[in-house]
Amino acid sequence: MLVTGGAGDVGSRVVRALSAAGHDVVAGSRRTGVDLVTGAGLGAALQGAEAVVHTASSDRRVRRVEVEGLRHLTETAARTGARPHIVTVSIVGCDRIAIPVYRAKVEAERVLQASGLPGTVVRATQFHAFATYVAQVLRLGRAAFSIGSMRIQPVDVEWVARRLAEHAVGPAPTGFCRGRDLAGPTVYDLRDLTGLLAEHSGARTPRVVRVPPILRAMRDVSQGRLLAGREALVGGRTFEEWLEQQPTVLPRQRRVPG
Repeated sequence: MLVTGGAGDVGSRVVRALSAAGHDVVAGSRRTGVDLVTGAGLGAALQGAEAVVHTASSDRRVRRVEVEGLRHLTETAARTGARPHIVTVSIVGCDRIAIPVYRAKVEAERVLQASGLPGTVVRATQFHAFATYVAQVLRLGRAAFSIGSMRIQPVDVEWVARRLAEHAVGPAPTGFCRGRDLAGPTVYDLRDLTGLLAEHSGARTPRVVRVPPILRAMRDVSQGRLLAGREALVGGRTFEEWLEQQPTVLPRQRRVPG
């Protein structure tokens, strides 16, 4: 099996889950000679792979990795005659939010659908680390700024990785399909998140100021389009349980170990 982005937050966990279950896994990344942007190393990595879990992502080269990278993957598979089951992780609400990274996710889903290969898209809500980052970015001194009635339903990255691994080893679909969305067990607003983070670090809880959602993307977020629907599979650690295992001072970055 091949895991693209195998050294990343999600990919490394998928690799561990598959390896622990006894599967032979190639952790595809530029470190191991697999470059999705150029397509280098993909042909060799796909040899004998019955499934691919596509988790590669980039904050700075979103479209090149998320969209063009997946296109290189599917085109290389088609050119070599390989027909692996490709499982890719996307974002809940990506087709409802007017944000560039979300639009790239939608485009990537369409690339997989058009490839003719067995493909499964699994959308997940934001990871706990990203929810932390959002709360940090929206805080300024003793105040935190909420975009309208913004709510978030963070999910445990470890739990999502195990679900992706299960899709990879399970029966492959005959064509393109959507797996059940994945979401955390609790919905939080910014007051909840900033309060929990303040308690964790021993800081003073900030005053939450609601900012009117003027732009379209802000309205999308305020209207709850980041949240999963009733049909979603809910599980994994709560934000509080995840936070208990983090250092007192959390780095201000999108990805936090753990």
